[in-house]
Amino acid sequence: MAGTRWNINKHDREQVSKLARELNVSPIIAALLISRGQQDAATARKFLNPSFDQLHEPTLLKGLNKAVKRIFQAVERSERILVWGDYDVDGTTGTVVLRKALELIGAKTGFHVPHRFTEGYGINQPELERALATGYSLIISVDCGITSFEPLEWAQANNLDFIITDHHLPREEGNPPAFAVINPNQVGCEYPDKNLAGVGVAFKLAHALLRESGKEHLIKGFLKVVAIGTIADIMQLTGENRVIVALGLQDLPKAKNYGLRALMEVAQCTREMTAYDVGFRIGPRINAAGRMDAARLVVELLETDDFEHAREMADHLDRCNRERQEMQKQIVQLVFEEFMAKGGRRVASHFAVVAGEGWHRGVIGLAAAKIAEKLHRPAIVISLENGVGVGSARSIKPYHLLDGLNSCAELFEKHGGHAQAAGMTIKAENIETLRFKLNQHALSVLSEEDLIPEIRIDALLTSQNLHLDLVRELKQLEPFGAGNPKPTFLTRNLVLTHEPLVMKEKHLKLRLADRERRQFEAVWWNGAEEADGVRLRPNAQIDIAYTPETNSWNGITRLQLVVQDLRKSENI
Repeated sequence: MAGTRWNINKHDREQVSKLARELNVSPIIAALLISRGQQDAATARKFLNPSFDQLHEPTLLKGLNKAVKRIFQAVERSERILVWGDYDVDGTTGTVVLRKALELIGAKTGFHVPHRFTEGYGINQPELERALATGYSLIISVDCGITSFEPLEWAQANNLDFIITDHHLPREEGNPPAFAVINPNQVGCEYPDKNLAGVGVAFKLAHALLRESGKEHLIKGFLKVVAIGTIADIMQLTGENRVIVALGLQDLPKAKNYGLRALMEVAQCTREMTAYDVGFRIGPRINAAGRMDAARLVVELLETDDFEHAREMADHLDRCNRERQEMQKQIVQLVFEEFMAKGGRRVASHFAVVAGEGWHRGVIGLAAAKIAEKLHRPAIVISLENGVGVGSARSIKPYHLLDGLNSCAELFEKHGGHAQAAGMTIKAENIETLRFKLNQHALSVLSEEDLIPEIRIDALLTSQNLHLDLVRELKQLEPFGAGNPKPTFLTRNLVLTHEPLVMKEKHLKLRLADRERRQFEAVWWNGAEEADGVRLRPNAQIDIAYTPETNSWNGITRLQLVVQDLRKSENI
């Protein structure tokens, strides 16, 4: 790709050899472990062998003991407890986890998942009023609540107890008024791992509740659902999240939950599961409920005891996902057209802010991610309706999105989120000022180098290393995802033996050979566009950055190099 930087990792050969001997692994695996922070044998063994005892003690979370005490008090008094979850995968899976734990300790519960379009994100007062009127005296949030000051002030004034479980960053003024707040990112919380997903925080509360009631042996069964929410929320797959996801994935093929089984069937995930399967097959179908319909369907799916009903709901989610894909394609095209009409990069030198009338709010976050990826700049996509915009933002690694939004907080009706993703509501007349201020902020934070896409290459491999055994070895490092990406390697001086085959008008299939005439197959997804400026003609000598994978067809498994980028060889 034109202008892409290749950052090639350098390795200490002596350190690599020492770790390889101590672990009895290949030098390639040892080098990858070191580059992922596992520099001594003890930590590397834990990394390679995730186990339940590596999880941290739940009560290290500030506010957890207080919450557990209040929940058991509610059980003893037969109070009704409402679980209030966010409408994304993280929130809906967390709602299922917490509801099941509460059921197991004898609590009387209901749940509420806000409708994305009619209620919006977070806690809202009208639904709190309805909850109080229908007999709820305790509400527990999942994956939301940490910035919901006004609704929680109303709850406090009306003697409606509220427990927040969340993982989003709090505001500078601290926490809203709540009976208890469980959030590893709140001020004063000394919990060792700050990267838990919202479902992970709910899992910690569930763990403490089950242990207190003598049912701790059941908690491992929750990891399947916790893993799905953690992967789908693109959390760092390091530390506890790595353990949660690794153990949950091992257990997923054995799932007895009717909803999970039906979902895996429609997503064609009936074999050994990987983080990729969850992130690109299971997760999008769950997320489609909140994007295109009502997210409460996900909770109903995972709680049903009727397989036929589960299959009907799973089929509905599958249809929603296909509708979402088509809508996303249309909106992304409109966003790019609007972006160029407003001056493109000339106006958005460091931060892209794009707005359009009536864009489907369920896919604007995905559109923002596409813009950020394509332009390698933070981006906001805003859907306007009746003079008010609902926006979704995505960022690039060097830019802290929430810091940027906080720098012009006066322009928003409300906003919140993470370093890499955020949402907001804004009046239409403030958008031009927002565009100017965010570009000014990003200009002060980002260097010109930050705006150039980078591929981090784990190691330089000769073509003699390329075989199926390499892919099998790399499985030791799974699950792959944020914080532990699939390894990317660089091999130099390969020869293109044939004209590239264009697949579906956008992908490229390449046939390559080394100097010893060993043959290799490579695929470059979206390569027809990405290869712009690179002359891919037979006999061209190229260096490729790639991820090695397997490709099975008609019972035959071959090595396949998935190209990330390529260049004309310089050392011929």
